[in-house]
Amino acid sequence: MAEPDRILRIRTVLLRTGLSRSTLYRKIGEGSFPRQVPISVHGAGWRESAINRWIADPSAYRAE
Repeated sequence: MAEPDRILRIRTVLLRTGLSRSTLYRKIGEGSFPRQVPISVHGAGWRESAINRWIADPSAYRAE
C-alpha cells in the first residue's frame, strides 16, 4: 500500500527549500512553484510530493 502524501505547512516548506516567504509566493504566481492546497477554512499547505519534485529540479518545475 502506498504511503499517503503528507501536507507540509509553510515553515517546513521554507526550511526545506531555502526560499524566503516573498520569493515563494512570487514563484507561485509565476507558476514555477507548487500551489497550496486548502486544508481548512483559513489554512493551507503543500503536498510533500510536489515539494520533493521542485527540490529535485527547481529550474525545470512548471505547474501542471
